[in-house]
Amino acid sequence: MTRDPEFDPTRRGALKCLGFGAAGTLFTLSAGILTPVDLALAKAGDTGRTPQVGLPLFLQISDTHIGFNKDANPDVIGTLSKTIDLVNAMPKKPALVIHTGDITHLSKASEFDTAAQLLAQLNVTELHTTPGEHDVADVSVTEYFSRYGKPSQDRGYYSFDHHGVHFISLINVLNFKANGLGNLGPEQLEWLEKDLRGRSASTPIVVFAHMPLWTIYAPWGWGTADADQAMTYLSRFGSVTVLNGHIHQIVQKVEGNITFHTARSTAYPQPSAGEGPGPGPLKVPSAELPRMLGVSNVTLQRHPDALTLTDTTLA
Repeated sequence: MTRDPEFDPTRRGALKCLGFGAAGTLFTLSAGILTPVDLALAKAGDTGRTPQVGLPLFLQISDTHIGFNKDANPDVIGTLSKTIDLVNAMPKKPALVIHTGDITHLSKASEFDTAAQLLAQLNVTELHTTPGEHDVADVSVTEYFSRYGKPSQDRGYYSFDHHGVHFISLINVLNFKANGLGNLGPEQLEWLEKDLRGRSASTPIVVFAHMPLWTIYAPWGWGTADADQAMTYLSRFGSVTVLNGHIHQIVQKVEGNITFHTARSTAYPQPSAGEGPGPGPLKVPSAELPRMLGVSNVTLQRHPDALTLTDTTLA
């Protein structure tokens, strides 16, 4: 995590690294099952390594951190622009993009304005968001909600339906618990229970929030304190996909019919759980940065088996 003289803190260097890294994940729908597909392969139409079947349903991007300018990535605008280019070059684009939080780094109005200008370049029909803790760091907690609060009536949680899939956006970054664990709170949990009540168990469900909805590493706050209660409401459904950001790396878990998936950042990597003094921007030598960003190919072992993740590095 120390500075390396070979690290290239330039726009060209950052874009070169992103060219080998994961910029987002495309999700397709086939027979009610969601299949994650590596965005770079989706752009190229590559069906040899990752079967791309079904309807291109939505794309997840996360942790763009507009406003960040440290050595881990001095050009987050450039790397987000590269991501947008990849999305717009896809031969079959999804209608939805879901951003799982930390749109900005310091919740400044100028950062939100820049992010909005960039995200507006996406050739998609709808953009859905959930805030990260970096998006609600302003004293009044109004910058995010003034731009993205309408669907949730400024509550931060809401739901919608698309192509037979029920989407649920949750917020877990306003009232932290011990060690910085996220928290949903009783009001939001009550709303979630009511939202799911009466829905058929065969309805595919997608839940997205910023912080992981299971405990990955409690000492660093990588989890949500009351997520277990939310999972009890979801356990009766046959296909549930839970998406998060926050930790800037892919970690997956399957419990019954619930698949948990965290996304990489478009801005910078973070250390693996428990490695080093704590979470935060991970600065690595230039030769190692492509390995930290990587290219992830996610294939589906037919339900109810698990998703399979393969990392392809430049090493």
